Amino acid sequence: MLKKLQQRWKVNGLNLVLIITTFALGGSLCGYTGRKILMLTNLEKGVLWFILYIVLMTLLWPLCVLVISIPLGQFAFFKNYLIKVWGKMSGRSKKRQQKMNIAIFASGAGSNAQQIIQQFSDSAHIHISLIVCNKPGAGVLQIAEKAGISSLLIEKERFFNGDHYLPELEKSHIDLIVLAGFLWKMPAALIHAYPKKILNIHPALLPKFGGKGMYGSKVHEAVIAAGEKRKRHHHSLCR
Repeated sequence: MLKKLQQRWKVNGLNLVLIITTFALGGSLCGYTGRKILMLTNLEKGVLWFILYIVLMTLLWPLCVLVISIPLGQFAFFKNYLIKVWGKMSGRSKKRQQKMNIAIFASGAGSNAQQIIQQFSDSAHIHISLIVCNKPGAGVLQIAEKAGISSLLIEKERFFNGDHYLPELEKSHIDLIVLAGFLWKMPAALIHAYPKKILNIHPALLPKFGGKGMYGSKVHEAVIAAGEKRKRHHHSLCR
């Protein structure tokens, strides 16, 4: 159950614990506050008391959860969570759910990213929401700026050993990750957070011409050097 929640909310293990803790403490604070308010009314416990208690709990719960989320560092998650809940209750989420938000991970000039952005620039169902890059000054960052797409420059320690930038992906409501010339290996936690939702584009027959150093023109050079008769694009879905 905890793994399913982690995948659904796209968070790491530590944030999952903090989120559950926020739910628990927020609920306790809500119940305590509701009872204190009702004590001021001098009402006897009865039907009216319970009706008012339920109404107060409904009104107070979002506020109490947000208050608790601040010191636990989960305010951004609960703000988005409450917006989604309100959207479902009011019926406003249907339009938002029609669009798939994509994050493109790239390390170089961004020629593949450019083509993907152009392909879906007028799409009613797909939105390129974020460009993720591990190299300062990479051409793909300029492409993102010109296209008006948010970019995220990542560093190695946090990507592999920290929170893997999952909070940033959650803020952008990312549904699918496309690896378009991304040179780092994806950490297991990120793959688990996006099961069957990571598409890797590699310009060669895999696994024969993959791995370290196999990117850009180096892939083509390796294929020619090996005397291969043909080379095709291969798309793999990370599980």
